[in-house]
Amino acid sequence: MNARDRILHAALRLIGEQGVGAVTNRAVARAAGVSLGSLTYHFPNQSDLLREALHTFVEEEIARITARVERLRTAGIDADQAADEVEKAIVEFSYGPEQLANLELHLHASRDPAVRATSTRSVEAYDRLATAVLTALGIPDAERHAPAVVAMLYGLAVRRLSTGDTTATGTADAFRLLLHGALPRD
Repeated sequence: MNARDRILHAALRLIGEQGVGAVTNRAVARAAGVSLGSLTYHFPNQSDLLREALHTFVEEEIARITARVERLRTAGIDADQAADEVEKAIVEFSYGPEQLANLELHLHASRDPAVRATSTRSVEAYDRLATAVLTALGIPDAERHAPAVVAMLYGLAVRRLSTGDTTATGTADAFRLLLHGALPRD
């Protein structure tokens, strides 16, 4: 891993463990094992670092989820099986500081316009991914329903993180409820 990537991952860990306020140049450089000069070379200011940390997390997460969705799509699963797979994917996701950092950075974006555009793009990327999943499941108006799926999953993530629940219990049921509500009635 190059210095830039080490810096971004160190920033995510620090944010997840101690909050955005813990992200000082010295703390990030120390956690990444790089010099202060290297950090400021790659990220001249805090907003650049926070924006890129969020972008990095989201891109890696989208790639992970997209690969899983593609495997499921080729397997031809139905809506109920998809709901179970969503819950499994959440349980497999590292219940670590990076997931908490993701949420912290989205909240931080509401106060920092320099990070807001990246937050908006990441939510749009999750919406596109949810649209692809819903489309693969034959859900009509998938694009219209995707934001509700994303919002539900974000809300459940906040619930899991705030309660310490590492099981994701109930995620499949919630996803199933949304899917069945969006399916056409015969």
